[in-house]
Amino acid sequence: MELTGADIFVRCLADEGVEYVFGYPGGAALHIYDALYRQDKVKHILVRHEQGAAHAADGYARATGRPGVVLVTSGPGVTNTITGIATAYMDSIPLVVFSGQVPTSLIGDDAFQEVDAVGITRPCVKHNFLVKDVKDLAATIKKAFYIASTGRPGPVLVDIPKDITAHKCEYEYPRTVSMRSYTPVTDGDPVLIRQAVDLMLSAKRPMIYTGGGIVLGEASAALTELVRLLDYPCTNTLMGLGGYPATDPLFVGMLGMHGTYEANMAMHECDVLIGIGARFDDRVTGDLSKFCPHARIIHVDVDPSSISKNVPAAIPVVGAAEPVMREMIKLVNASDRKPDKQALVAWWKQIGQWRAMNCLDFDRDSKLIKPQYVLEKLYQLTGGDAYITSDVGQHQMWAAQFYKFDKPRRWINSGGLGTMGFGLPAAMGVKLAFPDATVACVTGEASIQMCIQELSTCKQYDLPIVIVNLNNRYMGMVRQWQEFFYDRRYSHSYMDALPDFVKLSEAYGHVGFKIEQPGDVEGAIKEALKMKDRLVFLDFITDQTENVYPMIAAGKGQHEMHLNPCKAVVPTDRELA
Repeated sequence: MELTGADIFVRCLADEGVEYVFGYPGGAALHIYDALYRQDKVKHILVRHEQGAAHAADGYARATGRPGVVLVTSGPGVTNTITGIATAYMDSIPLVVFSGQVPTSLIGDDAFQEVDAVGITRPCVKHNFLVKDVKDLAATIKKAFYIASTGRPGPVLVDIPKDITAHKCEYEYPRTVSMRSYTPVTDGDPVLIRQAVDLMLSAKRPMIYTGGGIVLGEASAALTELVRLLDYPCTNTLMGLGGYPATDPLFVGMLGMHGTYEANMAMHECDVLIGIGARFDDRVTGDLSKFCPHARIIHVDVDPSSISKNVPAAIPVVGAAEPVMREMIKLVNASDRKPDKQALVAWWKQIGQWRAMNCLDFDRDSKLIKPQYVLEKLYQLTGGDAYITSDVGQHQMWAAQFYKFDKPRRWINSGGLGTMGFGLPAAMGVKLAFPDATVACVTGEASIQMCIQELSTCKQYDLPIVIVNLNNRYMGMVRQWQEFFYDRRYSHSYMDALPDFVKLSEAYGHVGFKIEQPGDVEGAIKEALKMKDRLVFLDFITDQTENVYPMIAAGKGQHEMHLNPCKAVVPTDRELA
């Protein structure tokens, strides 16, 4: 039986097992929207801005591991998704974005709502397609999902002209995909893996450094087994949090610009660094000339272009994190050689001294609400079992520092691109995927206003999210940098004329609370968590002067951290060196 391209599109999504499509209709996509109306297998979520559609699909993908799906129209519809596509690209998140396009006869004529979607998105997608024949539509959609979700995941765009959605052909959805030009590697080179294990077992001061590849590669269990087998210290990047249990004593905290003192110092002093599923980005390494000066580096990554891109690897292993670590575990168990226990005792003693700095401590006697205290209470009251989305800024760093993630895919945030406005729509995607779970969006008064219109989407689809707004009346991270590096010239970082967030949330049909005293923090969070069927907006009025510590300034090494000046003990220059 012949079907229109629009009906083929919907059938493809159903056969691919797509649960939700996040989108916004428009002229070039109306045939597809009509086909969606005439079926009930694939659910469509109407967002209030196309950027929200991309972020919601992104949140869904991060939480489930399945590709998120976006559907928008041509012109401004697809251009509004670019920020969300770039966000997913930087963090290797599987998205399939479908954009309507003007009819093929008008492409290149500057037709109404025409943009070159393929050209515009090329720098921030894993791949993209322009469908020129309805007979190619099903195969192209199958390829898009395959490319997005295999190897190093990423967003794929499929641009579909309107006339293609009206043309007809017989429908057949491919069962498999074979692409000569795309053959992602999974298993690593056994010779290199053996060399890596030999180097690991020779270490006196080892360090295991892991990133988002552990989460994306479903490799958390293998990492946990490997770390405990070796008894080596482990640190996660911002994107890797939850890849190793944060409450485990072998975990030394997040590393990097706002990582813990012990994690950064252990990185700086280690003699063998085992990097798995991490790309050695600038927020982790600091000044590259000072990075891990004593270490020989093992780098395991599914993407060969990431290995030795920023930091040279002594032993490069191209492969997926889970099978490579399983082979490492097998070789360690079979080896007569074991980790040097005497050296490990001395190494852990040194790490214990760094831990004793208690670098995340803050003023607990303050009469103002400290944002760290809010995050501590959120962690305690949710039992560490919530899905936490965040926007970008100080609140994001405090959430990463103070919410202890013991499971992967519970920490949903924009790392590589640092996209303000991500948190709320991402929380929508998570809540749709896991309707019975507690989902909290940690945000700030600047970030939340970027996509605040999605409160309307939350009302339409009954999404009871808890919004934790750490309101310091500043673009907090901008203000912190201006304090540290611009002699307190707070140029346009003050958020003037803020809305009444309680009234605003009520106007959208939700519940809002304003909290101004430290003594009211716990009660407000408890009340919000009780309201299982309502979105609750918690507006915490926090200390405007609070900064995120530790902090590695631009151009500094991992051992050159600013620590909180309120601490009773501050390291000497010799200790920092």
